[in-house]
Amino acid sequence: MSTIVITGASSGIGAHAAGTLAEAGHDVIVVGRNRERTDAVAASTGGRALYVDFDGLDSVRALAAEVLATVPRIDVLLNNAGGLVSERGVTADGHERTLQHNHLAPFLLTNLLRERLEESDGRVVSTSSVMNLIGHVRLDDLEWERRRWFGGWRTYGTAKLATVLFAQELARRTDLGSYSVHPGYVSTGFGSDSRFIKASMRLRSGGFGVPVAEGAAPLVRLATDPAVPGPNGGYFDRMTPNGRTARQGGDAELASALWDRSAELVGL
Repeated sequence: MSTIVITGASSGIGAHAAGTLAEAGHDVIVVGRNRERTDAVAASTGGRALYVDFDGLDSVRALAAEVLATVPRIDVLLNNAGGLVSERGVTADGHERTLQHNHLAPFLLTNLLRERLEESDGRVVSTSSVMNLIGHVRLDDLEWERRRWFGGWRTYGTAKLATVLFAQELARRTDLGSYSVHPGYVSTGFGSDSRFIKASMRLRSGGFGVPVAEGAAPLVRLATDPAVPGPNGGYFDRMTPNGRTARQGGDAELASALWDRSAELVGL
């Protein structure tokens, strides 16, 4: 069985995926920001709890150091942490929070764990979103300083488009399996501070979106299926390969340039 490191595992689809993977016999490293919830998920799955706050890249570096010091083998890294930030903010590292949470932090973590993953011919699965369709990557404005905010939705979509490009470029630059995936719109706490989401919840009692178990299923399958039904570097819409992306989603030159710029921003 595999050793799987999963971020964003303290709640939602991450927590459910951790439980499903543990039930299947995998060794799960449960990574989250909230210590109480992360501990609870780890206890319920028999996994180990580790902590990270994507608001700080030093926290990401500390997590990677602890993983490398205590986890001798990593078969799968499941980059699941991230989310919508409804009001623009800047982290202690000086980066726009949506960009850092959804792209820069997992980019850094993946690169810091890359050699350990390569030792086991490992795999990286990164949670993207169908919202990538409204994204537009501008290398001269990754921090979203020159564009209107609009509740953070286009910024979020752009960060998830960056996830699609990152998965492609990781596959090109390494021998790792690398996939990005839209799990479906899931009934979780996603976007809970968004006025749009709050209004939608009021209009539709009981919420909307697929159940958490359905949202977690594509993550679990991409993490464990011996024969992934799609190309390395590919984007999945749930388990359908070659899902629709924004036009930039197929731009190999942009993917390479984004990788280089991201490496500069995180100090690699």
